[in-house]
Amino acid sequence: MPQTFTLTLSCAQRPGIVHAISSFLFEQNCDIAEHQQFDDTRSDAFFLRTSFVSAGDVDIEHLTAQFADVAAKFGMTFTFNGSDLPRVIVMVSKMGHCLNDLIFRWRAGNLGAELVAVVSNHEVLRPMAEAAGLPFVHVPVTPTTKPEAEAELLSLVDRYDADLVVLARYMQVLSDDACRALRGRAINIHHSFLPGFKGAKPYHQAFDRGVKQVGATAHYVTPDLDEGPIIEQEVIRIDHTFDPVRLATVGQDAEALALSRAVRWHCENRVLLHGHRTVVFS
Repeated sequence: MPQTFTLTLSCAQRPGIVHAISSFLFEQNCDIAEHQQFDDTRSDAFFLRTSFVSAGDVDIEHLTAQFADVAAKFGMTFTFNGSDLPRVIVMVSKMGHCLNDLIFRWRAGNLGAELVAVVSNHEVLRPMAEAAGLPFVHVPVTPTTKPEAEAELLSLVDRYDADLVVLARYMQVLSDDACRALRGRAINIHHSFLPGFKGAKPYHQAFDRGVKQVGATAHYVTPDLDEGPIIEQEVIRIDHTFDPVRLATVGQDAEALALSRAVRWHCENRVLLHGHRTVVFS
């Protein structure tokens, strides 16, 4: 059966990059199925995502080794990925709208990922996870047990061989050490009122201020709280008839939409980090 691979890379801009890549894939008897590139003229940086099919007997290790000379010539940072679905752990607290949406898309086969476990600091969402056939791991967190709880969380990532951790309204702030350990492989979601409406009841605060748009932001987790590189945002327009309850409902819709797209794009290798920003080949 034909095998599908994806090449993602970044390097400095210069002539001949695309020609070198297409020539390499031709020599490997590969056929390009999808190609996207972006030239950032402000920083003279080049980004590329190419999906290709190989009818021959090749693997990622072979492609990586064979491509080394091309990468060295252009100073590329690159990765080859196969067609295996990335393994995802979802972390939650008490709100289940994002988890429910991820489970639905996973079971429908359009998430681009394989959910492998649900981890929570509360027991509330155990029935939802177990009804979907997912292992549910309860890891309580208190101020005094936070280091031990985070160590357990990181051990679960290894135990389930997870490629990505999704904080689907997980209401605990990860330590700097945990953020660094999960760099580039943890995605968080939050309402887009930040930094304006901090703390409890942000939708009540938004109602009091008469906001006209409700949104959500999905971003990579970094030690800078809620300031990681943004992957996706969703905005829904509202008006004066929306009370705090309706605002929260619309906000949950926005959160679920932004998070699911961010997870799918990450798992399809469509997101490349560019400093504090991202390049997203959606």
